Amino acid sequence: MKNILNAPFLEEMKKTTSNMYRLGWDERNGGNISYMLEEDEVKEYLDINKVIRTIPTGFDATELIGKIFIVTGTAKYFKNVEFDPEKNLGIIRIAEDGTTAQLLWGYKDGGKFTSELPAHLMSHIVRLKHDPQNRVVMHTHPTHTLAMTHIHELDDKKFTHTIWEMCTECIVVFPDGIGVLPWMVCGNEEIGKATAQKMEEYRLVVWALHGIYGAGKDLDETFGLIETVEKAAQLYMLTAHMPHINTILDKELKDVAEAFNLDYRKDFLNL
Repeated sequence: MKNILNAPFLEEMKKTTSNMYRLGWDERNGGNISYMLEEDEVKEYLDINKVIRTIPTGFDATELIGKIFIVTGTAKYFKNVEFDPEKNLGIIRIAEDGTTAQLLWGYKDGGKFTSELPAHLMSHIVRLKHDPQNRVVMHTHPTHTLAMTHIHELDDKKFTHTIWEMCTECIVVFPDGIGVLPWMVCGNEEIGKATAQKMEEYRLVVWALHGIYGAGKDLDETFGLIETVEKAAQLYMLTAHMPHINTILDKELKDVAEAFNLDYRKDFLNL
């Protein structure tokens, strides 16, 4: 059996969490990631019949029974993942009861997965129905996106429109737009359900005054979605107090979308 510390999915998690920390998106123990793995790729590195312990998830994830995830740990710092992945990450499988996670590897200090796992699982269930390749859910606190929620209307259409206007690539990267939630208490079922509901339409959901959720086929795609929003939000924050002499017009956004043959939110443009 191969050494799990050399597994590509583990290397990806180490690189991604380190990058997010260095960008200043995940201070202290902020942020969390869940990444659904294929059983065959895990079997190369682990005896999947060997369960270390079971951990209640606090959520009925019956639709995900048997699915395996690598998940960041609760109260763990992203900056430490690359140095001690076995302490800061865990590989879990949703048990037959749907409400228990079987720990297959990790959390070696007795810890467990992020407290926001129920919100992740709810979003996984929704996104997998829309696209079976959506295997990643990522939550982080990108600085300018968070700042933007302090001064911008918290409306899906208006927020998306402003972000699309900031630079040409935005409508290309997320033509489906961005969902926005008002401030809510984090780590509970209510915000998890609200996020999952938005995930019916979007791969990106902004949590006002808190951060953002993204979903994608792999860590690179999901990170890239959030990174693009953050770049546009930074441009907005740099220019919001100034007169906009130049901007991308709605007709021009439409031209870009059609040039790339995108299935975009036409109702988000004012034409």
